[in-house]
Amino acid sequence: MDLGSLIGIVLGFGVVIYGMILGGSLSMFVDVPSICITILGSIFIAMMKFNVGQFFGAFKIAGKAFMHKGDKLDDLIQKAVELADAARKGGFLALEAAEIPNTFMKKGIDMLVDGHDAEVVRAVMEKDMELTSERHVMAIKVFRALGDLGPAMGMIGTLVGLVAMLSNMSDPKSIGPAMAVALLTTLYGAIEANMFAIPIADKLELRSGEERLSRALILDAIMGIQDGQNPRVIQSMLQNYLNQSKRNDGAE
Repeated sequence: MDLGSLIGIVLGFGVVIYGMILGGSLSMFVDVPSICITILGSIFIAMMKFNVGQFFGAFKIAGKAFMHKGDKLDDLIQKAVELADAARKGGFLALEAAEIPNTFMKKGIDMLVDGHDAEVVRAVMEKDMELTSERHVMAIKVFRALGDLGPAMGMIGTLVGLVAMLSNMSDPKSIGPAMAVALLTTLYGAIEANMFAIPIADKLELRSGEERLSRALILDAIMGIQDGQNPRVIQSMLQNYLNQSKRNDGAE
């Protein structure tokens, strides 16, 4: 799992739970009606905004974003240079048996081996990039929607609790549970939005940007290999994707 995400989740929830324990008991912060109104309500309303595939697909994409570590750009450059050198010496067929861990790069190399024109290779790979980006954008929208709905459903729960409390002012025993619903729904909504949905949406946006950058690098590498460019020229071109401090020339 991504280290930053793991540290953030553990320490973030840990601080909140610790504060709850200091305030008395964790059980006093658990209320089933509040959970139903806020958490389940947010999920069901979000499902109204999207189809079932888009909604549950967002969680699948989020899982990959948090659990899967993308390829480093300098590793992709090194692999591209190796492939370019092999193609320059033995032709595209020499790439057929090459071990390529990155599936997007392997897809492009396979198309070169199969003899497709540069226009076809570029069109197919760019379409792949476009569709992948659209799926990521949809997943981000789902979690943004959950982030918006959490506080909104919390406010609805608060109003429900206040109505229940005000309608039973003559019964002192009913005031406490009604007030708990009123306050805890607001708490649950804030937690859902600010400690779950919005951070995931932001991390997905970050991961999507990283993947777009790596795929753009791979596409340039594939086009360079197909054009028969010198491996050193390809390396120099691809190093533009790196930060200045990571380039071979050590420029600042």
